[in-house]
Amino acid sequence: MKRLVPLICGLFASAALAVPPPPNIVLILADDLGPGELGCYGSTQIHTPNIDALAHDGIRFTQAYAPAPVCAPTRCSLLTGLHQGHAYIRDNLEIKPEGQTPLPAGTVTVAQLLKNAGYSTACIGKWGLGPVGSTGDPLKNGFDFFFGHNCQRVAHNHYTNHVWRNDDRVELDGKTYTPDLMADEAIKWVDAHHDKPFFLYFATPLPHVSLQAPEEDVAKYRGKFGPEKPAPKQGDYAPCPEPHATYAAMVTKIDDYVGRLANQIKQLKLDDNTVIIFASDNGPTYNAGTDSAFFNSTSGLRGLKEQLYEGGIRVPMIVRWPGHTPAGATSDLQTALFDLMPTALDLANQSSPERCDGISLLPTIDAHPENQRQHDYLYFESWARNGQKALRQGNWKAVRTGLRKDPNAPVQLYDLATDPDESTDVAQQHPDIVQKLSNLMREAHTPAAIKKWEF
Repeated sequence: MKRLVPLICGLFASAALAVPPPPNIVLILADDLGPGELGCYGSTQIHTPNIDALAHDGIRFTQAYAPAPVCAPTRCSLLTGLHQGHAYIRDNLEIKPEGQTPLPAGTVTVAQLLKNAGYSTACIGKWGLGPVGSTGDPLKNGFDFFFGHNCQRVAHNHYTNHVWRNDDRVELDGKTYTPDLMADEAIKWVDAHHDKPFFLYFATPLPHVSLQAPEEDVAKYRGKFGPEKPAPKQGDYAPCPEPHATYAAMVTKIDDYVGRLANQIKQLKLDDNTVIIFASDNGPTYNAGTDSAFFNSTSGLRGLKEQLYEGGIRVPMIVRWPGHTPAGATSDLQTALFDLMPTALDLANQSSPERCDGISLLPTIDAHPENQRQHDYLYFESWARNGQKALRQGNWKAVRTGLRKDPNAPVQLYDLATDPDESTDVAQQHPDIVQKLSNLMREAHTPAAIKKWEF
């Protein structure tokens, strides 16, 4: 018997050593990408084979929402797990000379919590949550490494004269396509950090305007959409001679980056232990030569970027985790990007902070939808377009607009089950539902810390 003890202990030790590490998490966030621009969501005009492959091998969400209809507030909600009634940053507000309103000191982010759990962390791409050196610097909010555009305005030019590597400004020649540099950096970072669990937040600035893409990429679409009407310069957005071909090329560039990352993870034999999440920060845009109607970017839904109608906040979201996500599945779970914080922490076997509006999507991702918690409601607000609020509960969607001009603006009510494009306001027919959702709106809102955003 004594001779068996070391053997048994050794077996237990081997079993303990065989426990797999928590999965790597790669979060790819596109900028102003509509669901209708991807093949897996129905596009026949733009080629997205690599994103389509994610959907083929994973799960595609059909009722996923951005927390806000513009960049910075969505990114704040995504990283903090708080909806816009609770989040600190609730709109885009630039800080001179370069950057946006910073996250305050002490902000709890998913990156910080994953870093505390032993993950290597990187943000590569567009930040927009605080200038270099401020309390909102990504290096002060849980990220070991940053590369890209700290400032959203700088990101309006895809041939910019500089990027940031951590807190060091890297000068460029103005002739290099900076989204490509970001993708290259993401590949290098994964290659250098794959020996332990990692969290990569790859926030490409594409396909946000300006409409710009390398000639060889535009050439693939040249002539496919008929005669082109050049788009003139608009503000700090560059002119574009072939807006349809260029926009399609920019979306396909994102697809190329997805393919490169997925292929690298496969080559490193990390496929089975890496979760890839793909999403967009808000709905498609309307300016500087873009043509969301031509591309059916919202899949027929009402509204665009800056609006809280479905087209402004309904976004593509795909999750792939080989051996876990059911291949080729779709989910109509009502979810928002602030759910990604508790989901990532659940994947890492970590608890969510007490102050969190999100729910973990792990049961759905891991093929156990019967165990999936659901939101009682999803709440949205935005300072843009004169102030808006929206709330979805079940198939009912309440919307209020023009609140900065009229704080008592009436509630619009839509039944998304029968009217997904929000064409018919049925508020007068359902006063009880209007009252219920109005009460929930009031409960969900806390005063904005920055008075400019309170309405």
